[in-house]
Order: sequence, then C-alpha cells, then structure tokens
Amino acid sequence: MSNVHHSTDRPGPASGPASRPGTVPGERNSHASAGHAPAGHGCDGGSGLTVGQVAAHLDVTVRALHHWDEIGLARPSLRTAAGYRLYTAEDLERLHRVVVYREIGLGLDRIRSVLDDPATGVTDALRAQRDRITEKIDRLRRLGTGLDRMIDAHERGLLLTAEQQTAVFGPHWNPEWPAQARHRYGDTAQWQQYAERAAARGPEEWRAVADAVARLDRALGDAMEAGVTPGSPAANRLVERHREVFAAYFPLSRQMQVCLARMYEADPGCSAHYDALRSGLAAWFREIVDANARAHGVDPDTAIWE
Repeated sequence: MSNVHHSTDRPGPASGPASRPGTVPGERNSHASAGHAPAGHGCDGGSGLTVGQVAAHLDVTVRALHHWDEIGLARPSLRTAAGYRLYTAEDLERLHRVVVYREIGLGLDRIRSVLDDPATGVTDALRAQRDRITEKIDRLRRLGTGLDRMIDAHERGLLLTAEQQTAVFGPHWNPEWPAQARHRYGDTAQWQQYAERAAARGPEEWRAVADAVARLDRALGDAMEAGVTPGSPAANRLVERHREVFAAYFPLSRQMQVCLARMYEADPGCSAHYDALRSGLAAWFREIVDANARAHGVDPDTAIWE
C-alpha cells in the first residue's frame, strides 16, 4: 500500500524517524522506501494493521474506514505513539461483517444494531433483507422486460405478428407498413413517442385503437355526405376528435394536423383509403382541418411539422 494512505491518518508533523510519511516508531525506513505499509505496534505492545493495509485487504476506501471510526461503528483498538490507527485481528473480524452487511444493503444504523444489540435477531434481519432484495430483483426483471419491449417497439413499430395485425386492422392491412414507417420516421421524436405507447399494447389494446379510427372514418364520411361545411361547429368537432384519436400514436398539434391532412390528400395510398369511404373525402378532410386551424390562429399555408 502506498504511503499516501498513511499520510492522511497522521495527526501532525513530528520530528525524528516517525516524521517520514508511512513510517511508525520502531520500523525501519527501508520498509517505507520499498513501498510497503508496515505493521505497527500499539502502546501496549500489540501489533496491528494500518488504515491503508485494512482498506486494501477489505477493498474499501480509507475515507469509509475513517467514517466508521468517527461514528463508532468499527473503531481501531490500537494507536501508535505517533497517533496512527492500528486494527487488531478482532477489529478486522468486525470490519469483515460490516462490509458483508453493507454489501447486502443494510444501512449503517441497522448494521450497528445487528453487531451490538443482543436483542436484535441477526437471522431475522438477514431474512428481511433477503426479502427486500428478492423484491428488488423482481422489479428489475419487470423493468428489463419492459425495456426489451420498448426496444422491440422502436425497431419493429408493432409488437404483433403478421397474423395478429391482419386480425386487428383488417384484411387490407399490409404488415410491411410498420417497417416502412420505422424506416421513414424512426429518427423523429414522434416515432419515439409512438414506440413508447406501442410497447405497452397487445392485440386487445390495438383493437380498441383500430375501432376508434374506424368509427372516426365512418363519421367523417357521413358528415361529408350530409353536407357538413368546413369551419362549421360540426366539422370542427370532427377535427378535434381526429386529434384525440390520433393521440393513441403520439400527440398531434394543430400545425402537425394540417401537415398530416395534406399528406392524406397527396399520398396515393392514404387518399385511396379515404376516397374508398367517400369519393373526395381526403380533400374534404384537408379542408375542414385547414378551417379549424385558422379558427385557432394557425395559418395552414405556413404550418410546419413540429
């Protein structure tokens, strides 16, 4: 052990042979110069280990040993004439127990009670700590499972098999669409938000989302056929309902909704889906979204994806 450990324990400058860091009275300086931390001799003639030697032996810090000494948890029994702490074999045995109990998660006050209070049941204390550790392991396992699902959701988009996707979203669903969306949007904040939601959903949760989307699509088609005009209260309610339903994927601002509605109209696949419900529905949906955006102070012509 290097001499640095012992210099921190020195009470102050001294004259004579003991003034060199790392040496104690009665020890030859050649020991210190060779890089060893020599065992010292207490005032009663008993030998012991220095703080640095104990720290190395137990793989703890000198600071920890000093702290345990200060609070009376594990004090060295001996001191050299120069004031160095020296630990006896009995001290080391107690320190071993402190280290073991600390590693299994007992607090220092609890360790003191286990070591010093005869009324404290050591076995009961250890069993209680084992139960706490078991509970923590279970929580960590659940957390690990959740992280695995989130990673999978980020990479795949949907944690459903191709058969489950078809059963949930219908025969016209293409199981390749989630992978295509991942390739296109995987580095966006919205994809991260979507993946977090997707990780928590199974087939039943996705079926509820799909049903909400289908009901909204039917309501849009019925409203267009009934002659609902853009900017009317009925049209604006449908636009806000669209934002609420879409929140199952990620939060949708009004500016983003404008961009999305224009994509619905411009993208051949999206426009075909809406126009299959009602001819011209994709364009009408874009119009009611634009009108609702203007009513909320958003200029559709300058809207951006936030």
